[in-house]
Amino acid sequence: MVFKEVLVRNQVGLHARPATFFIQKANEFKSTIWVEKEERRVNAKSLLGVLSLGIVGGINIKIIADGPDENNAVESLVELVKSGFAE
Repeated sequence: MVFKEVLVRNQVGLHARPATFFIQKANEFKSTIWVEKEERRVNAKSLLGVLSLGIVGGINIKIIADGPDENNAVESLVELVKSGFAE
């Protein structure tokens, strides 16, 4: 199991469009992946789960993966969040 914290840089956070990009990227991996905000953890492959966290810009989230491609999964998702989802 690996994890990394990342700062959400885009102003609106993970609203519908960026969350969709995030979930599509997460679904490219075989590993089980979670997103954690404060004490809540949700499946990173679930749109409703990710949206339910209410992730806004300027906060840190933790991306956690467990499985055969866990390192690549975490690195790819961290880079996506750092990119600001091209917004």
